[in-house]
Amino acid sequence: MLLLPAAALCCLCSALVAMAAELTQDQLSLTRRVDEQASFSCGTDQCNWIRWFQKKDTGTFRLILTIDTSDGQIRKRYNHPQEDDFTAEIKQNSCELKIEKVKRSHAATYYCACWGSGTHISFTVYFLIFGSGTKLFVDDRPLVTPVVSVYPAASIAALDGKSSLLCVASNMVPPLVQFSWTRQREGGPLETLSSADGEQLELRGTGRTAAIMVVDRHASYTYNYICSVRHEGGTVEAPAEQVVCANPAPTTQAPTTQIPTTQPPPVAVAWSQRQVKLLCLLYTLLMVKSLVYCGGLALIHILRNRERPAAAHQTTEFPAAASTSH
Repeated sequence: MLLLPAAALCCLCSALVAMAAELTQDQLSLTRRVDEQASFSCGTDQCNWIRWFQKKDTGTFRLILTIDTSDGQIRKRYNHPQEDDFTAEIKQNSCELKIEKVKRSHAATYYCACWGSGTHISFTVYFLIFGSGTKLFVDDRPLVTPVVSVYPAASIAALDGKSSLLCVASNMVPPLVQFSWTRQREGGPLETLSSADGEQLELRGTGRTAAIMVVDRHASYTYNYICSVRHEGGTVEAPAEQVVCANPAPTTQAPTTQIPTTQPPPVAVAWSQRQVKLLCLLYTLLMVKSLVYCGGLALIHILRNRERPAAAHQTTEFPAAASTSH
């Protein structure tokens, strides 16, 4: 019975997603100096009102302003402490959030969002749709594209038919990067990997970011995998490819003819061994008990022998017999 509500919920979510608008933020990051101008772009369609949010690394989402896509009317009534520093503008199929003079306190990630709706049976559901976000870095240093390094694919038996790919980006300014993977087999087209083609884990440290991609080894083809790193300064491709060989076919052993034996099955053997151990333990306990009993008797016998010599030297005097006269 629990499967029916879950199935209905999945159908509802699919219907709502199909009717949802898409918000595109192509800028991964934006680096500006103090007092420079900054502009964040958001590609949109099917949105009547665009909302811009600010999120700092240690804070929550704060609404800055909303703008009407039909006439460009801006509303600022959300008590944002920096709302006077921002303005917005509607362009063809896009919306821009602008900062005339950047301050260090403006360093944050900026998201565009709009309300979406979907109808299911007899009711309407409303929900917020967010873009991917653009992070603003306030830094005086120039942009430095990352140095990309790759390492051979690991082929460990414990991975159970999988291989891990390692790609490292380092020495970049700003430090924010995005990894993507493509693959190609000999004579085949170049394929872009999606989330369904493998599992990716990102590890971020000081000055470097590493991505580990775990992919299935193909049963018939050997693939060359290429790592690309997207950065504000441009996209950098790894200087070398990583080769993942085809998964070898499992070897089949020749069937062996088993000759029946008269030995008892393993379970019976194991149970008889337990019985033997129990009998040995019981026998040992009986032996110890017998030794303790015999030792006690011997001790009592020794104590009695020590008392006998003293008793032997003692004389027993009997009273004289009374004489009878006739």
